Amino acid sequence: MIDLITLQDSVTTDSKSGTDPYSRSIDELMGSGVILVNKPRGPTSHQLAAWARNLLGIKKLGHGGTLDPFATGVLTLLCGRATRLTDIVLSGDKRYVGVMRFSGEVDENRIRDALSSLVGRSYNVPPKESAVKVRVRSRIFSSIDLLDIDSSSRIVVVEVFCEAGTYIRTLARDLGLMVGSKCELIELHRTQAGSFDSSMACTMQQLTDALHIYREHGDDRGIRRLICPIERLLSHLPKLVVKDGAAAAVSHGASLARPGVVKASPGIKTGSLVLIESLKGEAVAVAELGVDTDVLSEISSGEVAKPKSVLMSPGTYPQSWTKSS
Repeated sequence: MIDLITLQDSVTTDSKSGTDPYSRSIDELMGSGVILVNKPRGPTSHQLAAWARNLLGIKKLGHGGTLDPFATGVLTLLCGRATRLTDIVLSGDKRYVGVMRFSGEVDENRIRDALSSLVGRSYNVPPKESAVKVRVRSRIFSSIDLLDIDSSSRIVVVEVFCEAGTYIRTLARDLGLMVGSKCELIELHRTQAGSFDSSMACTMQQLTDALHIYREHGDDRGIRRLICPIERLLSHLPKLVVKDGAAAAVSHGASLARPGVVKASPGIKTGSLVLIESLKGEAVAVAELGVDTDVLSEISSGEVAKPKSVLMSPGTYPQSWTKSS
């Protein structure tokens, strides 16, 4: 991780306000947290989110990144204020393992050559089965690897690392056209979504059991392992670390002014998305940067960033009435 630029030394935070993200109560985590579920085959992503919403007893819970009913794997559930970050979750790169079956015999070398030719930017038209309007578009494939092939059953297993919004059914269809044998996607498992991978995911049964132990026996160790703070979702973003007073102002929707900035990620350009973070590591807001971070040390006033999604509850830190905070 790149070290942050220190703009103000010896700045402290009030121990009576705010809290370390990983020390929040279970209720606080449910009000602004992330659960990674290993979706089983059968239910839709919407149905799974509805089950989790009823199980947890919270009004606001959504999912990021739809999986077809037949697909399995990583599904991100966003609780409470975390739903404001749906667009960020949806835009993250994805990794899949797909099982495909050809209608006739094909040569392994032809398959490998075809897969290699698809790496990079390729056309990826939504299949008829999708709910998206069918139109010509392209997506970036960072890598497509052939993991296994069974010539007798004409089945191949591929791993695909791709841009968000990519249809693996379309990849299978295009692969078939390229090698001259119809290809059908018969299984699909998502192993990674953004910064989350399958090793971090739980089953719905594990979530149910952990919640039961917490509610019936007061033991929160299990549920804490399954609900991570919203900050875990934003760890990839560059940061602006701010004073308590600035955190209070931004939590009410105010723009961030230069006097409130304590540290900043270096080399970030105007217009970039940044995480405004408190001195305790709490997510205050996702904001659009109004000035290059490398020039922050040269200025003493002015607007630095404008919030796009405010994540901290107003009142977490006491309101300060001085512009320098």
